[in-house]
Amino acid sequence: MPQTQTSLSPTRSARPVTTLELMERTSLSEAVLSELVHGFYGKIRVDPVLGPIFAERITDWEPHLEKMVGFWSSVALMTGRYHGAPVPKHAGLPVTWAHFERWLELFRETAGEVCSPVGAAYVIERAERIARSLHMASQDAQQQCGAVPNLK
Repeated sequence: MPQTQTSLSPTRSARPVTTLELMERTSLSEAVLSELVHGFYGKIRVDPVLGPIFAERITDWEPHLEKMVGFWSSVALMTGRYHGAPVPKHAGLPVTWAHFERWLELFRETAGEVCSPVGAAYVIERAERIARSLHMASQDAQQQCGAVPNLK
């Protein structure tokens, strides 16, 4: 029997093109996102509300910061650098919506300082969605543990 060869062209990802388009549209880059993450978590670490929550859970900040740069690179620039599951890691935290509001306040402030106006608006919109998602996950986890739901 004759052998048949299937000639398939390699699959090419649209990700690099998408990333470049996002970078051009928002003025965001890996360097800007790194500055955003490091500046933001610098504020978190000294914040009287959020600092203690993070200090109880993170002792080696460099790996966490690099992971967060990868996360924001994936979220903002569609690079695919982050491979993780943030919801389960945040679901059991002892936080309320007030904590997420403070998190967003610090994020918005830092984005405004570091990013172009278009870039800041872009990452802030994503941060707001992330905060809502993580808040819902934490509320669900508290309810599953028998806690009384916070209806505020």
